[in-house]
Amino acid sequence: MINALTIDVEEYFHPNAMDDAVSPDQWDALPHRVEANTHRVLDLLSEHGVRATFFVLGWVAERWPHLVREIARQGHEVACHGQAHRLIYKLGRAEFRADIARGKRVLEDCLGAPVAGFRAPSYSIIASTTWALDVLIEEGFSYDSSIYPIRHHDLYGMPGFSRFPVRLRCSAGEILEIPPSTVRLFGRNCPVGGGGYFRLLPYAVTRWALRRIVQRDGQPAMVYLHPWEFDIDQPRLPAKALSRFRQYTNLRATEPRLRRLLREFRFAPICEVLREHPVAAATDVGGLRAA
Repeated sequence: MINALTIDVEEYFHPNAMDDAVSPDQWDALPHRVEANTHRVLDLLSEHGVRATFFVLGWVAERWPHLVREIARQGHEVACHGQAHRLIYKLGRAEFRADIARGKRVLEDCLGAPVAGFRAPSYSIIASTTWALDVLIEEGFSYDSSIYPIRHHDLYGMPGFSRFPVRLRCSAGEILEIPPSTVRLFGRNCPVGGGGYFRLLPYAVTRWALRRIVQRDGQPAMVYLHPWEFDIDQPRLPAKALSRFRQYTNLRATEPRLRRLLREFRFAPICEVLREHPVAAATDVGGLRAA
C-alpha cells in the first residue's frame, strides 16, 4: 500500500512551542537554515526515488521562491502551510483568511499553478475553530490536513474526529480532511509517525504502528517531518524546558530513521495517495464520531 509522506517547510524558530522564546519581528535577524535543510531532505528523497507533499510556509516562499520551484521541479507536490505560522484559535476569521490567502498566493505565484492542499500550523483546527474549514473552501483549497484526532496535547487535538480521511460537508461546500496517523489502543487514539513522536518513540514502535494501520485498518498511513528536524546544529533558543525537549531531543535520529522507513514502506505525495484511495462519501462536519 502506498502511504503519504509530508514535509512542513518552516524554520527552526517557527514551531509554536517557540512562540515565547522568539517573536515574529525577530525572525529576519536570526540565522536562516531552512533552505539548506530543505535541500538536504530533497537530496535524501531523490536518493531513494521517493516523492512527497511539501507544506510550505508563505514566509519561507517569499524569501526563497527558487526553493519552492525546485521542490516542484523534482516532482513533489507543493501545498500551503499558511503565511506566518499562527495558531488558528488565536486568529479571527478575517485574520485567518488574510493569512492563508497570502500564503496560497505567494506559492501559486512561484509555481504558476494552483495549490490544492493546506495544513494549519500545529494542527490548530480544533473543535472551536471548525469555521476555518469554510474559509479554506472559500479560498479554493480542496483538501486539508489540520485536525489531529487525539486528546491531551497543549496545542492541538480533536479526539472525536475520524482517524482516516473523510470528506466533510460544510456550509461553504465540501473539503477532504486527512488526519495525521494514529493507532487505536485501550480506547484512545495514539499519535505516531511524525514530528516529535517520530524522534521520541523507538523506531520499532513507529514501524509497528504504520504496519498496523496498513494491515489491520486497511488504510494508508501518513508521516510528517520538518527540515529543522534533520539539523543537529540548529541554534538553541531560550524556550521553556518542555519546548526544548520536544524540539531538540533525538535530532540525530531523524535522518537514519527516515532512511529505514523509506526502505520498508512505500511513500508518495498526498495527491497520489488520494488517487489510489479515493474518499467518496461526505459527512456533515458536526456529525463526526470517534473511529
